[in-house]
Amino acid sequence: MAARIQRRRTKGWRAPAGAVYVGRGSRWGNAYILKNTQVRIPGTDGSEWQQEGRSGKASGQRHAYKHPDGSVTWHLVQDATPEQIVELYRRWIEQQPDLVAAARRELAGRDLLCWCPLDQPCHADVLLELANYEPPQ
Repeated sequence: MAARIQRRRTKGWRAPAGAVYVGRGSRWGNAYILKNTQVRIPGTDGSEWQQEGRSGKASGQRHAYKHPDGSVTWHLVQDATPEQIVELYRRWIEQQPDLVAAARRELAGRDLLCWCPLDQPCHADVLLELANYEPPQ
């Protein structure tokens, strides 16, 4: 069974044979960076949260959003949590059918290496799900 393995810089540590590095700098790296990605709460679309795409907002700052119909809602800007970072990656990659197909071809059955601690959320878990997905029969 394929698993996520934490990459290490420890003397003598070697990646298992056949494992694939999926961290930043690779084709599979997560562009959403902890402490550099913000969310607005609630989302302007009525969701619980969504990515805050504008720069220059401090975490904890509130801002008004004017909707196309003229209504105004208020939103809190916060740094994204690790769970939200992984969810943003999931939403992004699921909109990339060619990349999902490539993940299934190239990553299925393989261990995936990333720097994230094993007890923390990681985009490699999303890749493991996508690469090893088996449709119901």
